[in-house]
Amino acid sequence: MTGSSRRSARSRAVSSSSSAAAAAAETRNPTTRTRRDMHRGRGPIRLMEVNLKSLLGFGFLALLIVVFLIYDRTASVVDEDRSLRIVTPLPAPKMMDLPQFQGEHKERLYWGTYRPLVYLGIRARTPRSLIAGLMWIGKKNGQYFMRHVCQDSDDLSTYGWTQHNGHDYGLQVLVDQDLTLTTSFFKTKTNGSGYGGDWAVRVAVQNEKSKLEEETLRTAHLFFYLADEDGNAFSIAREDPFFHDSTLLSSGLREDVGGWELHLDSPDNLEVHYAGFRTPHMHNLSELFLQTLGVHATKTRLLQLPDTSEQSPNIVVFQISGNLPFKMDIAFLSGTGLLNSRAEERVNSLTGALLTNQLNVKQKEFEDKYRRCFNVTDEVDSESVTVGSAAIGNMLGGIGYFYGQSRIALPTDSKLGNGKKYVPYWPAALYSAVPSRPFFPRGFLWDEGFHQLLIWRWDIGICLDIIGHWLDLMNVDGWIPREQILGAEALSKVPEEFVLQNPTNANPPALFLVLRDLVSGIKRNKFTAAENNQISAFLDRAFVRLEAWFNWFNTTQKGKDTDSFYWHGRDNKTTRELNPKTLMSGLDDYPRASHPSEDERHLDLRCWMLLAADCLHSIGELIGMKNVKEKGYYTMAKQLSDFEALNQMHLDLTSGAYFDFGNHTEKVRLRWHEVMEPSNNHLKRVLVRAVAERPQLGFVPHVGYVSLFPFMMKIIPPASWVLEKQLDLVFNRSTLWTDYGIRSLSKTSSLYMKRNTEHDAPYWRGPIWMNMNYMILSALHHYSQEDGPYKARAKTVYEELRKNIIGNVVRNYFQTGYLWEQYDQNKGKGKGARVFTGWTSLVLLMMAEAY
Repeated sequence: MTGSSRRSARSRAVSSSSSAAAAAAETRNPTTRTRRDMHRGRGPIRLMEVNLKSLLGFGFLALLIVVFLIYDRTASVVDEDRSLRIVTPLPAPKMMDLPQFQGEHKERLYWGTYRPLVYLGIRARTPRSLIAGLMWIGKKNGQYFMRHVCQDSDDLSTYGWTQHNGHDYGLQVLVDQDLTLTTSFFKTKTNGSGYGGDWAVRVAVQNEKSKLEEETLRTAHLFFYLADEDGNAFSIAREDPFFHDSTLLSSGLREDVGGWELHLDSPDNLEVHYAGFRTPHMHNLSELFLQTLGVHATKTRLLQLPDTSEQSPNIVVFQISGNLPFKMDIAFLSGTGLLNSRAEERVNSLTGALLTNQLNVKQKEFEDKYRRCFNVTDEVDSESVTVGSAAIGNMLGGIGYFYGQSRIALPTDSKLGNGKKYVPYWPAALYSAVPSRPFFPRGFLWDEGFHQLLIWRWDIGICLDIIGHWLDLMNVDGWIPREQILGAEALSKVPEEFVLQNPTNANPPALFLVLRDLVSGIKRNKFTAAENNQISAFLDRAFVRLEAWFNWFNTTQKGKDTDSFYWHGRDNKTTRELNPKTLMSGLDDYPRASHPSEDERHLDLRCWMLLAADCLHSIGELIGMKNVKEKGYYTMAKQLSDFEALNQMHLDLTSGAYFDFGNHTEKVRLRWHEVMEPSNNHLKRVLVRAVAERPQLGFVPHVGYVSLFPFMMKIIPPASWVLEKQLDLVFNRSTLWTDYGIRSLSKTSSLYMKRNTEHDAPYWRGPIWMNMNYMILSALHHYSQEDGPYKARAKTVYEELRKNIIGNVVRNYFQTGYLWEQYDQNKGKGKGARVFTGWTSLVLLMMAEAY
């Protein structure tokens, strides 16, 4: 019921109760009724009585209407103000306006493989860019398909960047059935280049079977396209009557890079066809090209583009066909309208033998830096070296640039007109790594904290640039939308029900993990003087935003008890979920209190708040803030790290395990019920939650990742008996230990591997996740070096766990061709999303023992 409906119902109740009281009074006092009857025959008296009563009645009604309108209008204004506030940026200097992100840094990162959604996509870091991409025709089950957008259903044997340095070089291998494509990306800035420089793409294609069947010739069809999001028209060289044997394919003009040209060069005999289009839509290009191919094939029985173009095309695609194997070089030149553009010389340097030489140099530079950054010594086996290279390569190659507006959910009782369900956030850019190119090719807030643990070790400039973009997405209240779905291309991959972001929902502030590393790195002289200055300037400007973020958590996620917190937003009315999910914690279906309430105390959030408070104090000290102690972060960190207080709130003395606290019963299960579907009056069987026992306030007795947060955050003193209990839980096959890593939920839990709904398979209820295993290894490594009675045991557990995790991830990579979202706790098999080179890439830091 909306707010206005509630008020109307209340008004009706007041009116009906007044009428009932009057009727009751008349019944009790017959004299009143007789006197009224007597007056009915006397005109003037009757008239006066009616007028007076009518005036009183109408006056009261008018008063009610006025009050209602004022209240309704006030509520609408308040609602509108609240909605506007949600989408108002924090009034603070923008991170991306810092000088360190301008000039050479900005231009160096202008062009890149910033379209992780597609197998090979290039764009510039500008809201409306010239975008480029590769497609090819693949074969599956005897049918032909256009490959473009990364899709699990394409069933490629493997793909991903095996090397990438984050700005001017990358190497990717894609195996599609018996077809192997090797794509190389190279970027350079030379005399005569326009803004951002020039870039080249090399694609080498071969048929694996042709090595065995030399007599069999097979033709492969590749499609390379350019599309201008600004709508600028292209010239197509082959429509020029003076076109002969030039390498030029297309040219155009843009405000950012000036004149540009696209060239094709190959030592092989290739056939080229083209098509040009005029459309503002860039997210459905494969459908557009397929339709054109189909229409032309119907007319001519040839699988080729029609060599025609719409007027003033802003999209052009070139079909490049040849007998396997073959190789082609695509060169993009910027600034070609300038007198000193030296176009022919630059094309030569971006193709053929000169490109081969430059790619070889970049490959050697990557390998040297990889070994240096991650301490890859000769003791590391070659398979692990390969997997580590793919981990950092695809992490960097999967960085995307997005521009658009998030959709922010309005409260269900919102009074904004037209029944609006959301308000758009302000137009914004995001430069971010992504968890998985086929499944999650967009920014996720808490994932990004783990991504940057890897990236800062490779390139501190890229790391700070990414964090700066995220912090600039903060609204006036200090809230950051946890999932960023910006632009039509990103929206095309997300089901509608998951697009809206709720402004009351949090997400773990994992970026503080990286910021803690940076502060610690400065203190330990890990950075150069220039890097120290860069980091310090960044943290100085970021402080106001980090404070606002912290204060948002400290007010909106606060619990009833002092120093307690809980993830707000759990559904306390659900009848379909076995245990109401806690998506905002990042741990989705991990068991919490069976009955969500304000009495909850969530252990993991308490630990995140400790990390944030401690980090803010350290940053304040680093940047020389005079009143840093007065801000209270040191005091709060001390309170949240108080071991006795933590134990009183969350420690079960019997088991030595830490737990959430809340309104809970174990006697909840899903039962089949028959319900009538209103749409067709048919009975349907559904699983409905059944509670067989009244919940009570107490510990939520599920051992798993949440239980280990005080251990992972290293809060437990090294000499405490509680540390021994944590090691017991970790190193026990009946609870958390497996031969492949630490499982997310103990086998003893009543919800271990239980479905949460009819359609929701267990997610954080048993499988092994790399981000949490990295934090567990980090804690074990810490306690193995701290003096105490459990030092030796921590070292033993650490060494065996590290060996198990690395061995299983490497083995899966060579068996399947991929890193996976999670790993099965029983057999170690990769599960969930594949090509998950988000936090699973932390396996490289485990190899490097970098914690």
